[in-house]
Parts: sequence; structure tokens; C-alpha cells
Amino acid sequence: MQIAIPCMLIRGGTSKGAYFLSQDLPADPTARDALLLALMGSPDKRQVDGLGGAHPLTSKVAIVSRSTEPGCDIDFLFAQVGIETASVDTTPNCGNILAGIGPFALARGLVAATGAATSVRVRTLNTGTLADLVMETGDGQAGTVGQARIDGVPGTSAPIDISFLGTEGSVCGALLPTGNAVDVVDGVEVTLIDNGMPVIVLRAADVGRTGHEPRDELNDDAALKQRLERIRLAAGPLMNLGDVSGKVVPKIALVAAPRAGGAIATRSFIPHECHASIGVFAAVTVATAAALPGSPAASVVAMPQGRERALSVEHPTGEFTVRLTVGGTAERPVIERAGLLRTARILMDGQAFVPERPAS
Repeated sequence: MQIAIPCMLIRGGTSKGAYFLSQDLPADPTARDALLLALMGSPDKRQVDGLGGAHPLTSKVAIVSRSTEPGCDIDFLFAQVGIETASVDTTPNCGNILAGIGPFALARGLVAATGAATSVRVRTLNTGTLADLVMETGDGQAGTVGQARIDGVPGTSAPIDISFLGTEGSVCGALLPTGNAVDVVDGVEVTLIDNGMPVIVLRAADVGRTGHEPRDELNDDAALKQRLERIRLAAGPLMNLGDVSGKVVPKIALVAAPRAGGAIATRSFIPHECHASIGVFAAVTVATAAALPGSPAASVVAMPQGRERALSVEHPTGEFTVRLTVGGTAERPVIERAGLLRTARILMDGQAFVPERPAS
């Protein structure tokens, strides 16, 4: 016997995940996580017996419901499902999977279209972060045809405009959990920062790399990965995250001067594999770090001026533009708002099957 659970597969940004209504999953977290592992086919490096795609960017889950928070439309719990480990991590945000929440909510009848464009306010339960998603809904569902393009995804699609509210310190409790724009960890200058995602930002040159290496070269660089993991383990307690040996946060971003006309070049580790591009909240957090005087990122960025700034964050497969509203003073800038463009597409709507009693 197998259990059938309503499920959508959605590409959100440069990620892909399985989306569920919370009412269709067990309320108990232990039972829920056992079910998700069975659904995704973990632990197994190929995830051959489940829906997972054998990569961190395609082993993701969204759990969605109408919001219980006044002024919000949707509550969203993100889960990063381990591939070779039986782990389900609901600590971090995921801005790419967030991009698919609007299309899912419309398709499941959790919200209604309001005309040519519909705005949905989403609360990410992992961190309490709020985001406004604006999508085209000319036919009552989320549009899929348009000229919006994001590097890391083939072709073009309809735009989804995302504005983040209150992301500062959403996981670590403060934008700069140590209070410093620069700390020295394992002999390397870093910025320990959280503007929606805990990230350790450091100059690639400080670990003997250019920051422009191909992704596959960095993934095969065992010495670099060992060094970065030492830094990550040492930084975890400093970021109020405790022992991070079994966690997917903090991420790590190597930064360098841009080479392709952008503002800053990045190589993002998530945390043990180099990202083909860069995650949404990681990009926002790196852009924020670049605005802090004296930080490693500030030393290599080509920073636009003015209150409204568009920072093109270069990554291995292109660029990711982050929009920042910057207040405060030149010496003590304040990031008042962050926004960006994503796209999403529903790939499949149906039922996912798991054994009647998935292993816990």
C-alpha cells in the first residue's frame, strides 16, 4: 500500500522543489520529516526512489497554508532535504522557492487574482521574514509567458517582482551578529552577516583563489573546501548558530572585483558545494555586505551611488541584480529595503506516492 499526497513540482528561480499544502502533511515535525525524506528519496546520492533531483538546488520542499498573521496572505515553511543524509533543515530561508509560492497559492485557491497583476504577501515561517510578490495574472493564474530572464534558467518568462521586508538578522538575530563589519576567523578577514541568509563573506584572494574560477574547478578543490569548512565551523557560534556541522547555514561567499560589467563577483558555497549561480537571500546579503565601509566585499565592489542602487552580482553562470534602498550615512549606511526579479513555472500537478509507513 502507498499513500497518495497532492503535490506540485515548481521551478522557482534557479531552484526546483515539491510544493505541498500543510494540511496534506503530518502536523508532527518528526512524522512530517520522515514523510518528506521518503517523498524525496533520501538518503541516497541519486534520490532515485523519490522526487529529489540529486542536487541541493533540486532537493527542496515548500509547505504552504493561508496565513494566520494579520496582514499576510500566505504562510510558507521551507525545508532543505538532505540528499545522502536523512536530514530535513527548516533553519534557512529560500528566496528561489519563495518565488513559486504565488503561482502555487493561486492554483490551490489560497488567494484570488485581482486583475492583470496580483500582489501576495508571504510570511516565511522559518524566520518570520515577510515578502511581497507581484505576478502577472491576466487569466486568473500566474503568467508564464514574458521577457523576464534570469541567469541560470533557460529562456524567458513572466516576471515575479519580490520585495523583502524585515530580513535583517532574520536567522542570527542581528544583521551583524558580532557587531562588526570585519572579523578575523581562522586568520581570514570576514564579514559575518545575515540579511535574510547567514553568510560568511570573504575575499577570494585571502584563501588563494581569484573568485573567477569555474564552478567545477572549485567543487574539485578539496583543499579549499577543507579551509572553508574550518572557517564555517569557527564562525557558527559567533553568528549565534551554535554547532553548524550538521546545518546548511551559514553559507560562504567568496568575493572579487567584477569582470563582466557587474558590481561584484561571487562564488557561493551552499555550504559544501559551489552554487551554479547564487541564492536569492545570499545575493541580497552579499550586496548588503558590499555597502558596509571597510568590509571585505566593500574593498572589491564597484558600488553604485545614490539612495536607490542596483547591484549586479556576478556568479558562475551570469549575474543577479539586487535592488537596494540605502539610507543612513556614508559612514553608517542602513539597508531599508531589498528587492529583485525572479520567475517561476509550475512543472507538474498531481499526486506523490510514498510507502504507507515511511521509515523514520
